[in-house]
Amino acid sequence: MGSWMSMDEACTRLGVRPQTVYAYVSRGKIEVMSDPADTRRSLYRAEDVATLARRKQAGRKHETLATNTLFGAEPSIPTAISTFVRERLYLRGQDAVTLAARATLEEAAQLLWDSGQPVDFSSSVKVARPGRVAAFRTLAELAATGHSTHGRMKRVLQVEGQALVGQLANAFGAQPGQHPLHLRFAQGWGQTPAVAELLRTAMVLLVDHELTSSAFATRITASTGASLPACLLSGLTTLSGPLHGDASGRVKALFDELERQGEDQVIAHYLSTGQPLAGFGHHLYPEGDPRATMLLAMFKPPAVIARFIEKATRLTGLQPNIDVALAALSTHYGLPDDAAFGMFATARSIGLLAHSLEQLGVGQVIRPRGRYVGVLPDKG
Repeated sequence: MGSWMSMDEACTRLGVRPQTVYAYVSRGKIEVMSDPADTRRSLYRAEDVATLARRKQAGRKHETLATNTLFGAEPSIPTAISTFVRERLYLRGQDAVTLAARATLEEAAQLLWDSGQPVDFSSSVKVARPGRVAAFRTLAELAATGHSTHGRMKRVLQVEGQALVGQLANAFGAQPGQHPLHLRFAQGWGQTPAVAELLRTAMVLLVDHELTSSAFATRITASTGASLPACLLSGLTTLSGPLHGDASGRVKALFDELERQGEDQVIAHYLSTGQPLAGFGHHLYPEGDPRATMLLAMFKPPAVIARFIEKATRLTGLQPNIDVALAALSTHYGLPDDAAFGMFATARSIGLLAHSLEQLGVGQVIRPRGRYVGVLPDKG
């Protein structure tokens, strides 16, 4: 067996579909590289594939199956919301990049929620001090008084979801009103209609990303019959982690270093100490994040950031992901400090609500079992 193999060979060896191989790659279980003979194709490390194949053949005891399912060795929750095909994100069968070129957030929500009616995120709620604190406080108060989702029709929950997204957007700084959400954000942040188009594109690109940690947390909450704001709060608190939806904050801190030290010194420090550069590389997109490619092509980042991206890509071989694009957009247009996370959280709330609604149709509580590895109890 050679050291690298094609997608077809990996699928045959494992007895799975390409989607499952992508899942293995995203979890770091299979290393991937570009095919030197054809850069449009990827090759997969044969040793990693063989290791996974041996584990599958070793038997699937109950505890092994539970552990693998929980940690993503196999897709475990059926969903019709989004998926990945050949390193492209698809939202209910539509290419996310193609959708982002034309759709508003309201239209993206109508698609993800499978709604027969247009979606309206208008809101008149005024927020005195918009930002992350206001957003989480708003959701927490709504979660504390919200109604259970059980026994309520989907169309009623969709209307409630519209209000939630509208209030969340206002809490992050969108101007109250009836305009589409990207225009309200631009107005609230004092930006032009041209920048509003960039905000629209960025947020549509962020509405969902299959079964992420935050989507899983949301679905667990939804499975218990908790209120819709409680489901959303559960997902967004998970999203707020620096290894998930707040990764752009780490990139922003990196950009601040560039202003003080210059790109050469920053890159030299990170590479010499073996520290990864935040925002570069993505397990699901070994050839580059198409969301970042689209967004970065729509504006010119500040010169020092552009030079940094070029040099970091050349020296590491890793492409910038959506977190770099968001941080560059926020920096270039002087958006509020928390704007990147605000855009991410507001946009992803649409996807999290879609996961909540889909999970309600399952009608079963998600209850993983623990595999105890501690001190055995004294039977005496």
